[in-house]
Amino acid sequence: MNHNPIDGDGLSPFVPPFSRREMLKQTATGFGWLALADLLCGSDKSRAGEPAVSPRPGPLSPKPPHYTPRAKRVIFLFMHGGPSHIDTFDYKPQLQKDDGKPLPFAKPRVFSAETGNLLKSPWSFAQHGESGAWVSELFPEVAKHVDDLCILNGMHGSNSRHGGALLELHTGSDTFIRPSMGSWLTYGLGTDNQSLPGYITICPSLTHGGVNNWSSAFLPAVHQGTPIGNAGMVARDSKIPFINGSTPRPLQMLELDYVQRLNQRYLEKQQPDPHLEGRIESFELAFRMQSVAPEVQDLSKETEQTQQLYGLDKPETEDFGRQCLMARRFSEAGVRFVQVSHSYKWDSHSNLKSGHARNALEVDQPIAALLTDLKQRGLLEDTLVLWGGEFGRTPVSQGGNGRDHNPEGFTMWLAGGGTKPGIRYGQTDDYGYFAVNEKVHFHDLHATMLHLLGLDHTKLTYQFGGRPFRLTDVHGEVVHDIIA
Repeated sequence: MNHNPIDGDGLSPFVPPFSRREMLKQTATGFGWLALADLLCGSDKSRAGEPAVSPRPGPLSPKPPHYTPRAKRVIFLFMHGGPSHIDTFDYKPQLQKDDGKPLPFAKPRVFSAETGNLLKSPWSFAQHGESGAWVSELFPEVAKHVDDLCILNGMHGSNSRHGGALLELHTGSDTFIRPSMGSWLTYGLGTDNQSLPGYITICPSLTHGGVNNWSSAFLPAVHQGTPIGNAGMVARDSKIPFINGSTPRPLQMLELDYVQRLNQRYLEKQQPDPHLEGRIESFELAFRMQSVAPEVQDLSKETEQTQQLYGLDKPETEDFGRQCLMARRFSEAGVRFVQVSHSYKWDSHSNLKSGHARNALEVDQPIAALLTDLKQRGLLEDTLVLWGGEFGRTPVSQGGNGRDHNPEGFTMWLAGGGTKPGIRYGQTDDYGYFAVNEKVHFHDLHATMLHLLGLDHTKLTYQFGGRPFRLTDVHGEVVHDIIA
């Protein structure tokens, strides 16, 4: 298997004059001193818009894009379980009128329990902002920002099951283990702070694909997402573990030097070992992170006003508010891709009204706060914010008071990062079952995201198993109509 990036049409990252393996064989300097050199050069001082320059190029060093980017970083607000588009951002007056009637056309093939007749939304909708976008009363705070949103009402996917749909959203494939979109971004662009991971996922779910949703798969291990906590933990306790280690720095460097000598001996006898390479890089990054990550994770550095803006003073918003505030801090510190997850709560097969009301209450204020905060700091214009779940929900009822999975048509929205603000793109049918106009598949979303960050999705490739791979595989079209 060839693990080397493609030259020519593919994006070719920096190739040093000799490999890390050769460096380990030839140099008398240990990991600790190499990491210390980075620290002394001030790489931990990087902030958004102020890329750090690492003294020695590495796999996460900033790389030139294919063309001038509109966005520099991504924050993905993932609503795990599938929020109902027809109860949030896709108003369907015909559904309200025909409540209780049979669906007047054939349902798609599904694999869940049998569904019934049409079920109107229990929430009222109103138009907001100069754009006049329709938003339900579930999201009163986000509704104040509709003139910053690019609402995609014609989203669709290929899989009606959570596991496959999550993988497709995150990796482009609902069947195979493939690199996640965050991994592709750091592979193509590197990251702006060499003392932090390029890809962070906060409180990710361990179900429905789990680690495969933030895996680097066959890409080098350094591009894998770094989880902070998981969905089973509260955000207050979700921190990078052991980052404030008690081992004195000189002793750490001695330990790392010893590990280097062991690896030298191993590599002198073995063929190339990408797994060992990944461990080496993780040791070096972990050493550097100690001087940066604790400060970034310390939300007490924020003003009381900012903490209240995100809802940290309220029990119902405190958890997701912490995630969103951490996302802003990591993004501002130079992390390329940050994901926060509201898991696993939006799967409303029953009790739609109580479930969605509770979920929206938990995320509405924090999401609005994130948009406000990014805009006030001048970060929204080059930060792409993405909101949505793995699919939507059916306009027909399930169990009388719930909705089934619906990948045939649903809503996601974008903000900032070079997208057109205050627009609605795409449309579902009169009841919200199928995307019918200006449809956007996950492949198209991925292609557009890469385009906004300056990458041609057809050229960002990696040779593996005898053929080139890309995030969009052989699919995907950039949705130019939503780009400002």
